[in-house]
Amino acid sequence: MSDPLVTRGHVRLTLAGAKTILAGAEARAREIGVPMDIAVVDSGGLLLAFARMDGAKLTSAEIAINKAFTSAGTRKGTHEYAAIAGHGGPAFGIHASHGGRFTVFGGGLPIAVDGETIGGVGCSSGSPEQDRDVAQAGLDALLRGIKTSAG
Repeated sequence: MSDPLVTRGHVRLTLAGAKTILAGAEARAREIGVPMDIAVVDSGGLLLAFARMDGAKLTSAEIAINKAFTSAGTRKGTHEYAAIAGHGGPAFGIHASHGGRFTVFGGGLPIAVDGETIGGVGCSSGSPEQDRDVAQAGLDALLRGIKTSAG
């Protein structure tokens, strides 16, 4: 028996789903009083949706996009690289990969549905912990929306 030439039935993140993530993340950022740059990418790491809240740091826009890219590509939260990517760690230097886009501090989370990574969300402008909290709120909004629409 040969290997299949294509696969079918994959879950994909839609623009409506990306907007749901943005809305959930923005709401949490307002709750904690930290305006954020929020990026959502698809499974290939390409930007699907972006919001820069009034007052978010200008320099954080690209960081948010890179956090989303990293988490989608690695299927891990960017915070998981903090300990291993430092000097002497087993992944030291990984931050320089992909043209410097690989991010090794908190705020990027993979978007997983039905066991499949379908994208990533990245937030930046606060501390790594605040960025991660806001990204998680965006993911939670998506998952609530999926559950509600499934009945």
